[in-house]
Formats: sequence, C-alpha cells, structure tokens
Amino acid sequence: MALKDELLKGEGNIPLRSGIKLKEDIELKEGKIPEESPDARKEEGNMEAVEDKAQEEEVREIKREPEKGKPRRALEEERLYREGLSSVMDIIAPSAFQVTPSFIQLGDKYARSVFVHMYPRYLQTSWLSPIVNLDAVFDIAMFIYSVDSRVILKNLRNKVGQIESTMAMAAKRGEVRDPVLETALTDVEQLRDALMQGTEKFFKFGMYFTIYAKSVKELDSTTETLENIISQRLVFTKRAVLQMEQGFNSTLPIASDDLAINNSLNTDPLSSMFPFVSSELTSNDGILYGINRHNNSLILFDRFSLENANSVVFAKSGAGKSYTIKLEILRSMMMGTDVIVIDPENEYRHLCDAVEGSYLDVSLSSKARINPLDLPKKVAEDETAEDIIRSNILNLTGLVDIMLGGLSTRESSLLDTALNEVYEKKGITSSSDLSQVVEYPLMEDLENILRDMGEEGPEMAERLRKYTEGTFAGIFNQPTNIDLDNQFVTFSIRNLEDALRPIAMYVILGYIWSTIRSELKKRIMVIDEAWWMMQSDYSAKFLFSLAKRARKYYLGVTTITQDVTDFLSSEYGKPIVTNSSMQFLFKQSPVAIDLIQDTFHLTDGEKYLLLESDIGEGIFFAGNKHVAIKVVASYAEDQIITTDPRQLLEIQKAKEEFVQQIETKQEKMQERKSEAGKEGGIDPQKIDTQVKPPEGFDEPGF
Repeated sequence: MALKDELLKGEGNIPLRSGIKLKEDIELKEGKIPEESPDARKEEGNMEAVEDKAQEEEVREIKREPEKGKPRRALEEERLYREGLSSVMDIIAPSAFQVTPSFIQLGDKYARSVFVHMYPRYLQTSWLSPIVNLDAVFDIAMFIYSVDSRVILKNLRNKVGQIESTMAMAAKRGEVRDPVLETALTDVEQLRDALMQGTEKFFKFGMYFTIYAKSVKELDSTTETLENIISQRLVFTKRAVLQMEQGFNSTLPIASDDLAINNSLNTDPLSSMFPFVSSELTSNDGILYGINRHNNSLILFDRFSLENANSVVFAKSGAGKSYTIKLEILRSMMMGTDVIVIDPENEYRHLCDAVEGSYLDVSLSSKARINPLDLPKKVAEDETAEDIIRSNILNLTGLVDIMLGGLSTRESSLLDTALNEVYEKKGITSSSDLSQVVEYPLMEDLENILRDMGEEGPEMAERLRKYTEGTFAGIFNQPTNIDLDNQFVTFSIRNLEDALRPIAMYVILGYIWSTIRSELKKRIMVIDEAWWMMQSDYSAKFLFSLAKRARKYYLGVTTITQDVTDFLSSEYGKPIVTNSSMQFLFKQSPVAIDLIQDTFHLTDGEKYLLLESDIGEGIFFAGNKHVAIKVVASYAEDQIITTDPRQLLEIQKAKEEFVQQIETKQEKMQERKSEAGKEGGIDPQKIDTQVKPPEGFDEPGF
C-alpha cells in the first residue's frame, strides 16, 4: 500500500513510464478503471490470433531457409536489448510531475506560466531588457504568425466604417467629440497606409513566461516581481490558471503553442520584442572591474583577451576616472602584470609607495634624467639595427619639432641629416651591435652638428640651445640614469612647467617604448591627462602609433583625459579610440555629451545615463559589448587609491593621532621605569619601555 500511495501522489523512485503502468494495473484491480466489454475482448482476441498466426508462418519460413532468419533474429535481439536500456526520455524526465491549477511541480522544483494579454499604444525600444536581465530563473517563449495583408486590409476597412459611423451619429446627436474615437481612426488609417505601401506587415504574436523556483513562496515572490516590472511598461499579464500544463509545454524548446493566446501587432511594435538584450559581461579570466548596474552581476574581464589591450577613459573632473584606473592597476599587478604610469598631477604617489614601486620625478631640479637619443639595448628577432635607428630618428624629428615650435620642410631635411651624422660620430651605424654600445650622443652633440651645417643649421642650433645651456638645460641633455626594473614604475611630471610637459611626455613615452620593444612582457602603460599629447601633431601621431603597435609587444595602452573635446577634435583622437577595444565613459559635461554620443554611437538613454551618473558610475565597453558599470573597491583598496582630499586629510589625521598615542604611552612607560628604579634599586636603563609602531605604519592607507 505504501508503494501504491507514493505512485498515486506522483512520488517514489520508480521511472516515470514504469510507474504510470504499475499505477494503471493497481487501479484496474481496485475497479477504478472499468473493464473492457466482451466485444472489445473478442476483437482483441482476434487480433492476437492474427499476430500468432503471422509469427507461426514466420517461424516455418525461417526453418525452410535458415540463412534468411539470421538478420531477423539479430534485429529482434537488438530490439529486445534496447528496450532494456534507459532512453534519453528516461534520463531527462523528472522523478514526479504534478499539475495544479496555479503551478506545476517538477520533482523538487515548482513552475508557473504567465502570458501577455494586453499591450499599450506605444512600446519603447528594449522594454524587455529589465525582464531578460532579471535575477531569476525563467523561460520566455515567443510565437510569431504572419497574417495575410489582404485579410487585414479588409478588416481595417470595415473598422474604419464602424468608427466613422459612430462619430457621425454622435455628431448628429450634438455630442462633444470623442478623442478616443478620433485617435483610433488615425491609427487605423496610418496602419492601412503602411500595409498598402508594404512598409509594415501584420502578425499574430504570443508571449509566454514560465518561472521556476525551489518553493511555492519563492515562486509567488518571483511571479509578483516579474508582473510588476512588466506592468510598469503598461504591458499586462495573466497567469495561466487551469492551463499550467499547456503553458509549460508552450515554453519548452519544441515550438508547440499549446496556449494559443495571441495579440495582433504590426512590424514596429513587434521589433521592440527583441529578446537578445542580456547585459552579461563576465569571463572566467581577468580582474573585477565593477558591478553590472543592469542585473547586479560582477564584471570580470581580461583586457588582453580582446583584439588589442588598449583602453580609453573619458570623464569630467572628479567623476572617478583615475580612481578606476588605479583600482585596475592594483588588481592587474596581483595577476603578474607590469605597470608603467605617466603621472602629470602626482595622483599615483601613494599607490606607488604602497606597492613598493619606483617613483621617478622628472623635473629641472630632480636627479632623474632621460637621454632622448638612447636606443634599446636588445633588438627583436624581426628587427635590425637599421630599423631601430631609422625609427628613433623619426621620433626625434617629432621631438625637435615640438621643442623648436615647428619645422619647415628644409629644416626637417637638415635635421634628418644631422641626426644620422650624430649617431655615426659615436660609431653607431646600421651594422652596429646595439647591445655593445657604451655611449650614446647627447642633445648638445646634435646642437654642435647643426651649428656647423650651412643654411638654416646655425639658426636651428640657436633655438635648440635653451635645452642644452639655457633655461631648460640639463633635463634632456644628460645620460639616462633610471631603470624600469620594477613591477610598478611612475613618471611624475607635475613639477615641470606647462611648456615642458608635452616635451617631457614625448621623451618619456619614447624611452618607455624603446624599453618595451627590447623585452616582451605583459605590461600596461597608463597615460593620464593625455590631452597634453594632442596639442602637437607629432606627439598625437606618436601616441596613435603607440596604440596601433602595442598589441605586437603584449602591451595595453590606457589613455585618460577629461578634456574630451580637444582630444576627439584632434586628427588622431578618434583613430586612437578606434584602436582601443576597451572604453570607459563616466559622468560627462553637457558641453561634450553630444560629441561623445556621436563618437560612441550612444542611444539617448545612454546619453542621459552619463549626464546623471554618480562618481564611479558610467558605461563600460569591451569589444562589441557594453554595460552600465559601478566601480566598487574594498576598504583597504579605497584607502590606498583614493584621491579625495577629504579622505586624504582624514587618513593623515588618523596617523598623527596614532603617533600621539604612541608618544604618550612611551612617556608613561618612562615615568613608571623611573619610579620602579627608585623604589626597587633597579637600573632604569635595563627596563625596555620602547613602544614600536606596527609594521607598515608609514605606508599609505595604514
């Protein structure tokens, strides 16, 4: 009886089909299923007799010709063998299937079907996106049936007649005009015109949802949430009460519309039902960039998995662009990536100290020096010394153009000759082994060669003299004395005059590029306030060339700017964006938003999202995908990477208070030591009262 009760309730561990057969046998014995009539039993007996006769004839034939019977016996054995195996249906079938008026139970899961029965007059594009991205388990089924336009046109013509007749009768009675009838007439006429012109088609459309949950309570909660989200768009649903099995079958991937509840829609509203609007942007590799604002999922991504690892960051001042990149740097270093930063505002100093990186202050008074005429020590297999020298001469031409405020065609030709000669005087030629070069030429050597040349040479040397002997002497006229042998290296140019910043950024980028080409390594290079580089065509072209060639050397270039208009207005601004597979857009100013929308092909909704975003919120692009992002850091990360002056002051104040507490404790211990020495005759010097601060106290973020 226990097994019988379990089977009647849909429970038990017997396979579904076997359980159903056994259940029928039990019910037959108890009289719940009526026995067959005598005529039915007689007919069944005749069929069995015919089958027995056919089998006897088959056996006699096999005895007459045994060879013919072997294939048949093999097929019969195969059939019997397969009947004893579990089929796919047995594997995927639930342990129990119970249908109730308001839900279905599938084993230990519960399901409920809902269908859409009414749509508003207008449907917004991607209105289905919040439902698709809902954090719940459910299936969506859409059934689209094309309708002959001739039938629809005939029905619409009759409908127009009915509406006009109603309006005429109302006018005849002297009633006030009815806006509802007038709107309906306009809509019908517009649809008739579109159908007649072939710009629209007519469809029958059915949309069904089947929601899954672990309990009835959870099922009710999820169903209510889904209904509320849909009703906010003036789309109304109903639960498939007493039709749960048909609703469940309709959402299975078998293309069976058992519910058959359809609405009439034309092409325009139907296009808004596009279901592939999921905003997931998560991979198994990479680092955490933030939280997906669409569905609160995590955005995990590896920038080196894209076509190129370059990225651009556009935002107004204070929107969180440097904060985001510093967070990316910190997490990328945990994955073994080397990072090089050009810091124009000293924003990366605390992060550099916290990770024990190298902080190089490039200024007139600092000791850090970079020789622009340096060449990489190592040469890649597919490059020769001649290629390296030629490439460096082209870069130096751009540098001198920035230094001298522009070069004419003749001056550019003279400079090319002078640069070749200055390398030859140091014994550096196309046949030289660059790894054996001991001394490189300096900027003053170039000045001397230009001074000895005819025509415009002396004038160019005089203009160059301020960088060798004049106001800016020393910074670009000494041998290189820095090393990039550290996982995190920061070049600070805050203490440089504004006139020297573009030159310094150009020289630093050239030196970094030479180092990167000499050794293949996974690196990220961050160029903050990159709009300085866009002020000159040569420096902008150099930055574009860097972004275009970085992939070959396992480098990802991150370009950050708050002056979006100047950056994108440059000839090389948009190409740099095009060659960056990853983009961050944070809060934008109303002045630049139209240019941003045009460059990144944003929708109006995305445009207003950027205008209304808070700090650390924006849009994250990775290849062809993009999502709304919120950058989130842990408390420890926030203490290291913050640039908020208020937070920095609080951290500094906390440090000072801690130091004061240590000093107070030391004074008290000193007093106790003196008292103990006087009372007990103990030498006070032998009592250790030193209170040491904890390890790492001096590090930022403590």
